[in-house]
Amino acid sequence: MMTRSLLLLPLAALLLAPAAPLHAQARPAAPARVATSAADTAAVGAAVGRVAPAMIEIRHDIHQHPELGNRETRTAGIVADRLRALGLEVRTGVAHTGVVGVLRGGRPGPVVAIRADMDALPVTEQTDFPFRSTVRTTYNGLEVGVDHACGHDLHVAIELGVATILAGMKDRLPGTVLFIFQPAEEGPPPGEDGGARMMLAEGAFRDPHPSAVFGLHTMAEMPVGKLGWTPGPALASATSFHAVIAGRQAHGARPELSVDPVVTAAQVVLALQTIRSRNTSPFAPTVLTVAMLHSGERENIIPAEARLAGTIRTYDAAVLQTIERRMREVFDGITKSAGATFTLDFDEAYPVTVNDTALTARMVPSLRRAAGAANVSQIPPATVSEDFSYFSNEVPGFYFRLGSTAPGTVSGDHHSPTFRADDTAIPVGIRAMTTVVLDYLAGGAR
Repeated sequence: MMTRSLLLLPLAALLLAPAAPLHAQARPAAPARVATSAADTAAVGAAVGRVAPAMIEIRHDIHQHPELGNRETRTAGIVADRLRALGLEVRTGVAHTGVVGVLRGGRPGPVVAIRADMDALPVTEQTDFPFRSTVRTTYNGLEVGVDHACGHDLHVAIELGVATILAGMKDRLPGTVLFIFQPAEEGPPPGEDGGARMMLAEGAFRDPHPSAVFGLHTMAEMPVGKLGWTPGPALASATSFHAVIAGRQAHGARPELSVDPVVTAAQVVLALQTIRSRNTSPFAPTVLTVAMLHSGERENIIPAEARLAGTIRTYDAAVLQTIERRMREVFDGITKSAGATFTLDFDEAYPVTVNDTALTARMVPSLRRAAGAANVSQIPPATVSEDFSYFSNEVPGFYFRLGSTAPGTVSGDHHSPTFRADDTAIPVGIRAMTTVVLDYLAGGAR
């Protein structure tokens, strides 16, 4: 068996050469010894400096023309055209508007996937960006603004930047990189399928099949230049629930003739809060939120039914099972005591996003080399969810966070009108992801 040093090329030799035009093939280079970490870091930094300005322009374009889930036609066209210009194999129309690009290196090695999400949100932007969105559309029957209020425009620009750098060293690349540009990460429109699960069902991980998948996400609470990572469960699962409590309608002045679903629903909502405090371990973080409670049409009519909906966030399948069981018991007991009936349905939208522990331990040093050890920190799990989890359930995954708020500025939270991710996060993200991918390919699949 040949030793690794004979199989691999130095990253510095691969990256410090002038970037090839988008339509040209990278010129071959003779093998050489593995470069030092410092040289690798400098080489990646030089390459990032060459490609970042164009990627920032792409980000501005995408931000000004945001598209909701399963509607990312223009964005997908920009992505596909850029990947084709780089010489990649390109598949379009995966899960409606998804794009898959394949970069097959000229040297043998593992296959690795990178995921970027492309969809925007039904949010009306309230920032002072000169490239802010003024787009409006119809969502769920309502006229809404459309905004990249979660940083997906940066994710697309960053992944295209990584593709540009790696395509410039295609002939010398030891392995294959699968670029996944995913629609509908925030969830498909009601009544439609989409997102990561649908991309996998339509063969996103077939030919070639990766041995690992990487992803990143902006983080409004973290300044530009900082990176965060979480070992093991990093993002919660998301399970939605919808319930109907059926009572008996009556005049508001004659409550004795009714079975009041409003009072019954109020008791249910309060009782559900005891599940977290009395039925799950205090060391098992969970969230149970009733976010919708709708009932009635007139102030003097006790209605026939009440509708409830909400979300459950957990990091453990057994804990989720306990919560669902106790919810059914709470609904059953309270509605029976009131003389009402109920239906309760659960829909697991996203599983837990788990960072493979071995892969995480292997790749965190790459983050430290890319951003500097002082700028990389372990962060606690977040209760938000991500359908990157479907990809990382198929193969080992590593998902990290990218600081996106410029020092001295303030950003609103993700999904808010005042969320603002700064352009300067783009070169940081390109450098971090490029380093992670190259280090993974250099080490081979394990």
